[in-house]
Amino acid sequence: MTATLTFHPLGNADCTRIDFANGQKMLVDYADMRNANDPFDKRVDLPDVLKADLRVAKRDNYDVVCFTHLDDDHCCGAGDFFWLDHAAKYQGEGRIKIKELWVPAAAILEDGCQDSARIIRQEARHRLRQGYGIRVFSRPKKLKDWLEKQGLSLEARAHLITDAGTCVPGYSKYGQEQVEFFIHSPFGWRQDDNGIIDRNQDSVVFQATFLENGRETYALFMSDIDCDSIDQMVKTTKRHGNEDRLLWDIFKIPHHCSYTAIGWEKGEDKTQPTEDVEWLCETQGRERHVMVSTSKPMPVKGSAEDKDVQPPHRQAGAYYKSVAREADGSFKVTTETPSIAKPKPIQIEITDRGARLLTISAIAGAASIVSAPARAG
Repeated sequence: MTATLTFHPLGNADCTRIDFANGQKMLVDYADMRNANDPFDKRVDLPDVLKADLRVAKRDNYDVVCFTHLDDDHCCGAGDFFWLDHAAKYQGEGRIKIKELWVPAAAILEDGCQDSARIIRQEARHRLRQGYGIRVFSRPKKLKDWLEKQGLSLEARAHLITDAGTCVPGYSKYGQEQVEFFIHSPFGWRQDDNGIIDRNQDSVVFQATFLENGRETYALFMSDIDCDSIDQMVKTTKRHGNEDRLLWDIFKIPHHCSYTAIGWEKGEDKTQPTEDVEWLCETQGRERHVMVSTSKPMPVKGSAEDKDVQPPHRQAGAYYKSVAREADGSFKVTTETPSIAKPKPIQIEITDRGARLLTISAIAGAASIVSAPARAG
């Protein structure tokens, strides 16, 4: 069995399912954004497709659910879908259990959050207090202070905390799961220096390294960080001699294809990258890679959408497309589809030749799969 990554069409929102080689399942974010009362809403019915997949696998749980940060487009509807231990009202038949919950430290520390963000925060706090089923990324001083207010010490919960620049314990590319996770963000020092929580910049960014028959394939999950944070990440990685930790064959484009993840000027037709973003995209991306924008379709120049401050930005899309062309790669948008059809998930298989893009036919559905050739060895 080989690993697969499935990116769901949710508009400007995220939910990626990762199926490991040994059958374990992981979700990176969960955002049920579809309006069931709108017949023209093309976003996927996320609870339905995820539960259908779990039924086939004969399971009612995920081994890992990672919320990269608590913006609504990364956690919407979580309180309706998951079995959560901190309150009985989030328990009952049909709810999906989480063996291990991954969150940034900001998700523990944030006060004043509401709706789905508050629900996930409460679950994360409960698990951290109890000392089970949780992985927290980074240990700013504020986390130490919060734990002490709970009558706990940082040392007592250190086994549940992973810092940037290290791998998540319990996962190995040489183990049955055939994958390891290297954490790039959040930086604990950044949260201490800034004094306030910035969900996007304090979000979880990681490289997943898959090993299939001796061949390594790399996936970078960039969450919603901007170019300043990417610059810091690149400089820090280079300073520690870890450039290989920023190699990628699969690139989950940051912040739904916003130009701010490339440079601070949108540009007329193409955003110009900062020096570090250019290095990350143009040097570290390997031949025949796949770039995935979890977003709405790229706007047409001069359209109302083109003038919107919110992503996706066609200038950013133009930059990523140019990067893909130079590497004989692919640039894919999760919600880009002909007007007569609903978008299908983007699925990538990890093979012994690299990342293999699977395209599900919009007409025939899941029964028809056409594969792009894997990147050559």
